[in-house]
Amino acid sequence: MTHATSATTGASGLAQLPHLMGLMTGDEKHGPAATSTLDALWVLYDRVLRVSPATVADPDRDRFLLSKGHGPMAYYAVLAAKGFFPTDWLPGFGSYDSPLGHHPDRELVPGAEIGSGSLGHGLPLGVGTVLGLRAQGRTAPAVWVLTGDAELDEGSNHEALAYAGATGLDRLHTLVIDNSSASHARPGGIAARFGAAGWSVATVDGRDHEALYGAFSAPHPGRPHAVVARVEPKDA
Repeated sequence: MTHATSATTGASGLAQLPHLMGLMTGDEKHGPAATSTLDALWVLYDRVLRVSPATVADPDRDRFLLSKGHGPMAYYAVLAAKGFFPTDWLPGFGSYDSPLGHHPDRELVPGAEIGSGSLGHGLPLGVGTVLGLRAQGRTAPAVWVLTGDAELDEGSNHEALAYAGATGLDRLHTLVIDNSSASHARPGGIAARFGAAGWSVATVDGRDHEALYGAFSAPHPGRPHAVVARVEPKDA
């Protein structure tokens, strides 16, 4: 395998993403699940998160937890564009001997903070990460969790959402990709749900990079922050 590519930023990096996504072939790619996250992931890694290939072991880095782990092609494309691992890993996506599985593995994927699996685990892990950092006296790192709208049907996420709001975990941030795939959530009800639990919340167009950046960087003293990024419906 070759050495990792140099990190790219801004428009040049963004222009690479369709090519990098296209390198990942094979079955069971969960295409809509991947493409729905691409713009939001790029804005986070390009303009918000304080983490890079050089700081993946820095205890004061920001943490990004991919709870919506099925269909991780966009996540892998962004990490490759940012230089976390070589782009020549991408064509092997999902193969037996590839580190890039259908769910990210934190032991195999440079930059991945958690191993992904069953839906509903991301927010609880995010709460635990914030509390663990606080116990170490580390209050600078921001913790971001990317979930899907359907994951909010899970009781584990509901409990984490309620706890974080009640205890004012303002280093916790949740990005919800809303592609109208939830079985039980009411349309338009995601933001209200977070707001009722005491979170700061913004709803934006999940394809509008400036709107995403504005929502990601909005101040929210004393409260956790949720950004609901609306994208095209999953069955569109």
